Amino acid sequence: MIAAIEIILEHDTAGDPITGLKWTRKTTEKIAELLQQIDIPVSANTVSRLLYQMDFSLRVNRKQIATNSSPYRDQQFQNISSLRSRFQRQGLPIISVDSKKRELIGNFKNTGAKWDRSPVPVNDHDFLSDASGVGISYGIYDPPNNRGTVCVGISHDTPAFAAHSIATWWKREGSRRHGHAPKLLVLADSGGSNGCSSWAWKTEIQAQLCNPFGITATVAHYPTGASKWNPIEHRLFSEISKHWAAEPLVSYEKMLGFIRNTSTKTGLVVTAYLDRKQYPTGLKPDRQLISSLDLKPGKVLPRWNYHCAQSVKLILRLRLAASDLRPASLARLLKPTERGRHSAKLGESPYTTWLLRGTGRPRKRIIGYWGTATLVD
Repeated sequence: MIAAIEIILEHDTAGDPITGLKWTRKTTEKIAELLQQIDIPVSANTVSRLLYQMDFSLRVNRKQIATNSSPYRDQQFQNISSLRSRFQRQGLPIISVDSKKRELIGNFKNTGAKWDRSPVPVNDHDFLSDASGVGISYGIYDPPNNRGTVCVGISHDTPAFAAHSIATWWKREGSRRHGHAPKLLVLADSGGSNGCSSWAWKTEIQAQLCNPFGITATVAHYPTGASKWNPIEHRLFSEISKHWAAEPLVSYEKMLGFIRNTSTKTGLVVTAYLDRKQYPTGLKPDRQLISSLDLKPGKVLPRWNYHCAQSVKLILRLRLAASDLRPASLARLLKPTERGRHSAKLGESPYTTWLLRGTGRPRKRIIGYWGTATLVD
């Protein structure tokens, strides 16, 4: 049997010249299947033991060196566990959110390995100039129901994009599955587009989720350096990565197809859609806008825990601002200007009118994107 395995692995074996350890890309299930084809009935577990006898070893990178660990790390984990138990006991929705690394759309190498008769030729360098676009995946995972939604953006991973993805999930699926739940628990990392110290993130959650739908979002951030504990990382993103391993993402359609077809034996269901809107970077909230937020710090570790509810004060302020706009000013904003870096396509969002009120010129410090309006920087 060992001789037969050696023949099967003849062209799929690598090794370390220093330690003498060997490894293969073929899985034990595949080797067992090939052995059964030549009338050698054997299980995958038996193949695993035989590979160990043949000096083969599983080779992975191990992330075990902890850096900059917070002294409140364990306390926050306990708090998150308590929040999850309470929300689940009360039948309230829980989501885990995060963004996946940017993918180049085109004939580029994708990490991983797959079964094939010959390697797939791809570009020898990953140059952005050779890509037809970029795919930025922002995921929303529902742990109690084992369901995931991925929004693939074509622009930038910004707080506005993150909040828009969550709001779209709530509109399309969350509200239908959970009815008119008054509260929502959001589990997020401490950095990135949904960082705990980002006022833009907090303002966007208020503007795009809490105000339109009248829901209170309880946000709990995992401590710095603990993103791997976020459920979406190992229950959704890892499965997507395995599904498109070694597959060049040559188009958005192919990328969306891989995400939608991701499934597991435990019943994971994933939906995906493409967001073609543009999200400018470097935009910050106005002080008056921040002061209008209905943001309450949590009783435990308020840096990582807070509650965001519908702000009547903000809604009234925005509606009053909308009535002060002059039509001529809006008309000028619809046309690109020489000094403007972003063109304005104005919808009927009150947040847009608040930021552009008065003189018809864009304010210097603005939050960014709401609804269908891409604001002038």
